[in-house]
Amino acid sequence: MTLRSIVTALLLTCAASGPALAQCGGGFGQFVAGLKAEAIQRGHAPAAADRFFAGVRQDPKVIKADRAQGVFQLDFTTFARRLISANRLNTGLSKAKQQAATFDRIEREFGVSRGVLLAFWAFETDYGAFQGDFNTLNALVTLAHDCRRPELFRPQIFAALTLYEKGDFDPARTTGAWAGEIGMVQMLPEDILENGVDGDGDGHVDLKGSPPDALMSGGKMLRHLGWRPNEPWLQEVTLPSGLDWAQTGLNHKKTAAEWTSLGVRPRSGQLLAPGLPASILIPQGRKGPAFLVYPNYDVYFEWNRSFVYVLTAAYFATRLQGAPVFDAGNPDPGLSGQQMQTLQQKLIARGYDVGAVDGILGEKTREAVQSVQQQLGLPADAWPTPDLLNRL
Repeated sequence: MTLRSIVTALLLTCAASGPALAQCGGGFGQFVAGLKAEAIQRGHAPAAADRFFAGVRQDPKVIKADRAQGVFQLDFTTFARRLISANRLNTGLSKAKQQAATFDRIEREFGVSRGVLLAFWAFETDYGAFQGDFNTLNALVTLAHDCRRPELFRPQIFAALTLYEKGDFDPARTTGAWAGEIGMVQMLPEDILENGVDGDGDGHVDLKGSPPDALMSGGKMLRHLGWRPNEPWLQEVTLPSGLDWAQTGLNHKKTAAEWTSLGVRPRSGQLLAPGLPASILIPQGRKGPAFLVYPNYDVYFEWNRSFVYVLTAAYFATRLQGAPVFDAGNPDPGLSGQQMQTLQQKLIARGYDVGAVDGILGEKTREAVQSVQQQLGLPADAWPTPDLLNRL
């Protein structure tokens, strides 16, 4: 199971070209018949549709995996230390040398730094070693049949059918993550159609077996999602004790130079881009780690919606390019998953939109916490503590 699968990255809004048939639910066989009919309506050959859907099966393990998201309840320091090991770092540095020509090409053509793709490659599949063993077609059809997010997964089925017709997808043998992502950097079928690159020149886009194909495709996808070529994404900083904590968070921006005028300093090296807009992120409050994030950081959320995953991936990308280990500081104790759910319920009762009550400290919950902290006269650093929960 890959991390990206747990909170799928792209919030797709693709619609069927004609009236949707059996959008979700009902008998599984009838649902598949509706998919086949829609495929033909979309212009796919009936014989190809018959072969493509012939062996599809519902997979209950996919639904079970879809309900398990506890890993994202961890705080940043715990999550980062769990994902970033010495072996993972050293392997990444070795892969950077092995694929140097590919990374050089990606940086020239797409302006995406090698550390960024190395970090995704590491976290998604451990550099290709663990790509998932779920039958991809079964996973996509199972998730489309389930009525939680059919608008996300239904279009992926028809994209996979197109890949099948091009010779780049095998309904019986193509495997990947439980949420339908394929290959070393875990891309959904529509992403492959739009951004797949034949990096090794063999005439096929093979994200499972070809590092050049996978890395080039990942670079193109990030550029397509809005990556600003050759700009930074994150650097660690130190903060003055008198900073206005209410100005921290992704919803508050100043130029990096303006932040330095307020006493913010790079923890190592120089300020990367003084003229770019940037935000201060303090994932565990004013006593924990601190980062300055630039516009490219926002693109990470198009790959994965999890706050803690995005920050860890962005930080690891800097480590792979020579940044030091972050200073964990001494943050106040946070909340357990159950306590976080209680907090979210209390915030909703006060009129805040925190998204789902899931025990995960995402951006909406952080913004609500920061607002409540201001109302209560507390340091508004968006880090919920047992003391804050008790006050509410």
